[in-house]
Amino acid sequence: MRRGRFLTLEGAEGAGKSTTLAHAATVLREAGLEVDVTREPGGTGRAEAIREILLERGDESMTDLAELLLMFAGRSLHLENRIRPALAAGRWVLCDRFTDATWAYQGGGRGLPETWIGQLESWTQDGLQPDLTLLLDLDPEVGLARIKGRGVPDRFETERLAFFHRVRETYLRRAHADPARFRVIDASATQESVRSEVSRHIKEFIQSID
Repeated sequence: MRRGRFLTLEGAEGAGKSTTLAHAATVLREAGLEVDVTREPGGTGRAEAIREILLERGDESMTDLAELLLMFAGRSLHLENRIRPALAAGRWVLCDRFTDATWAYQGGGRGLPETWIGQLESWTQDGLQPDLTLLLDLDPEVGLARIKGRGVPDRFETERLAFFHRVRETYLRRAHADPARFRVIDASATQESVRSEVSRHIKEFIQSID
């Protein structure tokens, strides 16, 4: 059986990932592909429990190292119990964020050593990487303005603007370093334009492997 393909959607707060993810899934399904749509942190029962710990604003402080380790603990569960089985069965996996987000948030945002992230990535993923990554790029000020008033902000959404500038810079640096995998999309454009770009990149990718 032909192995499925692993696609990820990345972007910071307010970039429009939720609506874009739904559109991307539609494009894939209209191409006749069986698609498993998932997210990180989360994706399985236990990984979703870890997500709640990561996002909640509790009385006990969360250390940066604990945050990093929890991200990879959830990712390990997600990979072994959902992503790898789906790919092995020939299904395509479309994931809302993956390890690029860890490099951007815990690496760029928190300033944790890249050697730590790289080692955890190696242990957890054993070489598995997304086949295609769509990065929704947006000025952090615009993104934060978009999510203002949506409800009680989670632990990440309360970070200062400088944090999100570092996140964006790291995302763009990774995209520049790996143009074969990344496609950068201007998330400040109209929703119609963003959807058109997403459709184009996905269709081109499908054609490239036929």
